[in-house]
Amino acid sequence: MAAVRIDLHVHSNASDGTDAPAEVIRRAAAAGLDVLALTDHDTQAGIAGARAALPPGLALVPGMELSCQLDLPPGEGRPLQAPPTAPAERPPRQGPGPRSVHLLAYLFDPEDPALRAETAQIRDDRTYRAKAMVGKMRELGADVTWEQVSAIADGAVVGRPHLARALAASGAVPAPADAFTADWIADGGRAFVDRYAPGLARAVRLVLAAGGVPVLAHPRSPGYEVPDEVIAELAGVGLRGIEVFHRDHDAAGRSQLTRLARSLSLIMTGGSDDHGAFNNSGLGSETTPPEEYARLLAQASPARAN
Repeated sequence: MAAVRIDLHVHSNASDGTDAPAEVIRRAAAAGLDVLALTDHDTQAGIAGARAALPPGLALVPGMELSCQLDLPPGEGRPLQAPPTAPAERPPRQGPGPRSVHLLAYLFDPEDPALRAETAQIRDDRTYRAKAMVGKMRELGADVTWEQVSAIADGAVVGRPHLARALAASGAVPAPADAFTADWIADGGRAFVDRYAPGLARAVRLVLAAGGVPVLAHPRSPGYEVPDEVIAELAGVGLRGIEVFHRDHDAAGRSQLTRLARSLSLIMTGGSDDHGAFNNSGLGSETTPPEEYARLLAQASPARAN
């Protein structure tokens, strides 16, 4: 009997992936996956398209990768601000600030008012921030425009991968991956601008209140590291799992995270973090053990797990 293959971390062009949701589903079926979670950044705009393209034998888990921040007291985040009348005139937040981290959210109610408001704020701030970063790139000599970045995003949630693709198209860097340096758009880089994101503990509570399952994304990924003591604190406020099986985690990191997850009774998930042609990870290159997937489903609200 063939093993069940479960990839719980995948992106489409609803955020910073390169493939439409229907194409992601086609590739997942071709890769022999049985379960796929679409986890675009701060949006579920791709879920309907993915669901419509589902073939028999492939299950879709509705998800999202929520932008969060670390290095603040548990539960704290920057104060929410109402978007200004003229977004382009909004002064950008700058400087290193708290570090960006990600929370995977599964099987939550997409109509939950509090979570909808939070993700709308995050998406709005991504736009303001991207416009400010384009301004910095131009000051540094890159022939990049907001219109170009917007065309690359094509209505999706704007992220740094879109900016990286614009930099590469302008000839400022050889390839999109080369944009993620201190010279350009890496955290703290010359063209980097900070943005709004909730604290991790607040994000965990929002997902739980929406009936979902919060799982910490790639906590040993370079630049996104989350200390063990913070993970333990998050478990205390309702974190349900850790993404253990990720391309950025070496064998030692996986062993350490496995021990930590077991000590805190957390679910251990895995996923390819595939973004299509942008990172070419390969759907199913990292997977979630079936018994851990069953634990995740058991944690969701009954109406969302079925």
